Amino acid sequence: MSKILSDVAPEVLARFAADMVAWQTRHGRHGLPWQNTRDPYRVWLSEIMLQQTQVSTVLDYFPRFLKQFPDVAALAGASQDEVLGLWSGLGYYSRARNLHRCAIEVMARFGGVFPQDPVDLQSLPGIGRSTAAAIAAFCFGKRAAILDGNVKRVLTRVLGYGADLSMVAHERVLWNLADELLPTQALSTAMPRYTQALMDLGATVCLPRKTDCAMCPVQALCVAKQEGEQLRYPVKTRKLKRSSEALWMLWAQNKRGDVWLEKRPAQGVWASLYCLPVFASAEALVGTLPFGQELRHDAAFVHVLTHKDLHLHPVRAHHERTLSKPLRVGVEGAWMARAQWQSLGLPAPVRKLLEG
Repeated sequence: MSKILSDVAPEVLARFAADMVAWQTRHGRHGLPWQNTRDPYRVWLSEIMLQQTQVSTVLDYFPRFLKQFPDVAALAGASQDEVLGLWSGLGYYSRARNLHRCAIEVMARFGGVFPQDPVDLQSLPGIGRSTAAAIAAFCFGKRAAILDGNVKRVLTRVLGYGADLSMVAHERVLWNLADELLPTQALSTAMPRYTQALMDLGATVCLPRKTDCAMCPVQALCVAKQEGEQLRYPVKTRKLKRSSEALWMLWAQNKRGDVWLEKRPAQGVWASLYCLPVFASAEALVGTLPFGQELRHDAAFVHVLTHKDLHLHPVRAHHERTLSKPLRVGVEGAWMARAQWQSLGLPAPVRKLLEG
């Protein structure tokens, strides 16, 4: 047992998992559409959608996704464009691309049945250690620890673990601590409850900027509460380096009102999404136009990504003729009516422009 856990009163430590399970039964969340199921497809889908996305947003997307792709076979049989189109608006589109790839691999490697072993689950695209543990715990009662952002916050506060989590070695120690705190009995029922308890506590009680310690089932164990330093944890000193980039977007429409959209490369920003043509400068944009016309420069705006600020400059070009030939040769693109582009996967700022 680690030194941190050895410093905790044994009788309290022995109650940790049991108290969490009991609290979740009485006070946790129970009505979310991906709960109360052992279906790994639904659990996996919800776990991927909930990464860096609020529950309120996922509540809108989850049923629509299930309606179109009710099982892993249906998702694997879809095209990537269909998946990205349905995902449009959720952001972090690499999740959708990995979701599709994962479904295909589940069909090819595991005969359409999600594996029970967390190691096998983690070998699938887009499934990391924590997501694999969540699927294994919820669906198969496996003794596997999750460690997403909410859980890191809960455990570092409870254990008083002040090591810098920006260092891999320190995070590895926290993984080991999380493993040691897992239930040891009646795993089939205890593991789903315990895992959900950690999620619920981090989402509703042990919040980043405030805590409701009176509602916490393990407040007697919590070192941070005893110290009066709840908000000091978790410690992560390394900050993400932000960058910025200016891009010019050609918003070309023909007489019918069709918009020219191009499919982005498989790598880089907005990978594999349909988008207005993007250029590094206004001069590059003008130089690519195959016909003379008056251009209108709309107000520039900033779109914030995780690590980068995009300064976007929309440039409108209206052509009086009804065009059917490509606007640009050598790129994958097409003139699209509103009914066509509305169902595609589009970057959020492009969709906002077109619908504005």
